[in-house]
Amino acid sequence: MVEKHPFDIGAYEKRVKEGPCFLCELVAGTNPHHVIYEDQSAMVFLNKYPSLYGYTLVAPREHREQATGDFTLEEYLQLQQLIYQVAEAIRRVVPTERLYIQTLGSQQGNRHVHWHLAPLPPGVPYELQQTAALDSSKGVLAIPDEEMASLARSIRQAMEQLSPSPLPPPSN
Repeated sequence: MVEKHPFDIGAYEKRVKEGPCFLCELVAGTNPHHVIYEDQSAMVFLNKYPSLYGYTLVAPREHREQATGDFTLEEYLQLQQLIYQVAEAIRRVVPTERLYIQTLGSQQGNRHVHWHLAPLPPGVPYELQQTAALDSSKGVLAIPDEEMASLARSIRQAMEQLSPSPLPPPSN
């Protein structure tokens, strides 16, 4: 069981409302995360503030704000195919009772659209599942950096096993 440590919701909210786009910074290489996979159109990386072990984000490289409206059907389906592949890789690596997939964000903060893939571990009582499992106000997991790096590698390896063609290496 990974310990949780407090998460400053107020500071986070201020940063996402007033600061630069964290995803555009990630794409530019100025906001380091544990990148699992990237290609010319998308990035896959571990959540810096996970409420669940294996919590991963998928985002288009280009700044887009609407989950459907800013994509052609072909672009959207390509992203959903990647999300499926990442989800299946997570399920192979992390014990998962249910994998939550959703897009969050707001026009008021975290505008760059991204998808959250959060694996609920087996045995979590029902009242602590669903939105309660994603609630960072109760703290976030304190996962050591080396373990995050290892988890990112493991998910990537699982993606490679699922992929019909070799994946390009991450640039980080």
